Amino acid sequence: MRLYGLIARFCVVALLPWPCQARYSQSFQRSLKQLSDEQLDALVGIVDPVKNIDPRNPQSHLSKILIPRPAGSDNSTLVRNYIVRVLMSLDWYVEEDSFTDSTPYGERTFTNIVATKDPNAPRRVILSAHYDSKYFLGYPSNQFVGATDSAAPCAMMLDVAEALNPFLDRRRQEIETEDEEDIEDITLQLVFFDGEEAFKVWTGTDSIYGARHLSQKWSNAYIAPYTKRRLLSHASVTELTTIEHLILLDLLGAPNPSVRSYFIDTAWLFDAMVSVEERLHQAGLLTESEGTANFRSFFLPRRGAEFNYGYIEDDHVPFLRKGVSVLHVIPYPFPTVWHTLQDDASALDVPTMRRWNLILRIFMCEYLDLGPVIAPNSNHDRIHRSTSELVSAPSTPLAWLTCIPSSTSQMP
Repeated sequence: MRLYGLIARFCVVALLPWPCQARYSQSFQRSLKQLSDEQLDALVGIVDPVKNIDPRNPQSHLSKILIPRPAGSDNSTLVRNYIVRVLMSLDWYVEEDSFTDSTPYGERTFTNIVATKDPNAPRRVILSAHYDSKYFLGYPSNQFVGATDSAAPCAMMLDVAEALNPFLDRRRQEIETEDEEDIEDITLQLVFFDGEEAFKVWTGTDSIYGARHLSQKWSNAYIAPYTKRRLLSHASVTELTTIEHLILLDLLGAPNPSVRSYFIDTAWLFDAMVSVEERLHQAGLLTESEGTANFRSFFLPRRGAEFNYGYIEDDHVPFLRKGVSVLHVIPYPFPTVWHTLQDDASALDVPTMRRWNLILRIFMCEYLDLGPVIAPNSNHDRIHRSTSELVSAPSTPLAWLTCIPSSTSQMP
C-alpha cells in the first residue's frame, strides 16, 4: 500500500480529501442490534479464538499461510488451495477469479478468491484482505513472509468464517424454509485479493492488480432480470451495486495498533467496531494482560473531520472510486517491521490477534443480525486458554510453517 497525508502531525504529503469519496460513495447505514453478554460469551467459546491464529501450532490457518507467497508463485498456489479447501469444507460457494496482467517482470497470472456463504442473497457485506506477499529478488530478501502483511488478516477471516458458519447456516435455513420476512436477506462474502503488492515501485499499474480487475469485472456484471437477487435488492443492477460495504483488513497482528476512521460515510461502522471492543473489555472476555489497568484500545477516538482526510492507497481504492462504501481497518503508523524480513512470526502478538478475532466475530455477527440464531448458554465445547499461553510468537524461525500441497477444484 502507499501512504498519503493523514493528519497534520503525521503528514507525509499535503492534506487532501479522499478522491471521489463525496461524489460517488453512497453508504447504506444499518441499525445494528448489540448482542447480549451471554451471546458474546457464546461467540467467544464456539471456536477457540487462538487456535486459528497461533503461529506455534503447525495446523493453524496462520501457519498454513505464513510462507513466501508472491503473486504467481508456486507457494501462492499452495496458500490459495488451502484457503479454498477450508471454505469449501464449510459449504461456502467459492470462485477463483484468474486473469493475466502485465507487470514489470512480464505477464503474470493472478487469482482472487471470492467466497460467498449464500450466493442467492440480494445484498452482501465483504470482509477482505490480500493473500499475496511482496516480491523480492534474491536471497534472503525473497524469504519475506508478510506476517502482518497480510497473513494474519487472512487467518482472521478464516476464523470468522469458521466461528459464524453454524449461525449463517441456521439463518439461511430460516430464510429458505420459514419465509421469515423479518430476516435481513444479506450474506457475508470473503474476498482474498491477489497482487496487492507492487513488484517494483508502487504505481497505478504496478499495484492492487486483483482489486483493480475484480472491481472492473463486477461493475460490468449485470444481474439478470427477475432473479431473486434482482427482485429483492435495492436498485441493484450490477454485482458491484449489491455490495453494502467493503471492509478491508491490512497490517494487523502486531501489538499496540492505532486504527483510525478514514471516511465520513463509514464513521458509524468504525464506531460499531469500537463498541464491540469496549463491550468485550467490560464483559471480561479479553485476557488478563488486557485487564482494566493495562487496557489500551486498538482504535483512536474520532475528533471530527481531521480523521476523514488523507488516505492509504490499498485494495479498496478501485471499489471506492466506483461508489462502494469502505471501512479500512489498518493501523497507522504501520508496524515497524513493514516490508522487512522481520515481518515474520516474531512480529505477531497472540493476545492482540485473539482480540482482533473476537472483535471481527462479534462485529460481523451484529452487522448480519445473527443474534436471534445464537442461543445463549449453548452447550458449546468451551475452550479456556490460560493467559500464560497467550504470549507473543517465538522469535526463531519455525521450520513447520509450510502448506501441504493439494489440488482443489472450483465449485460450480
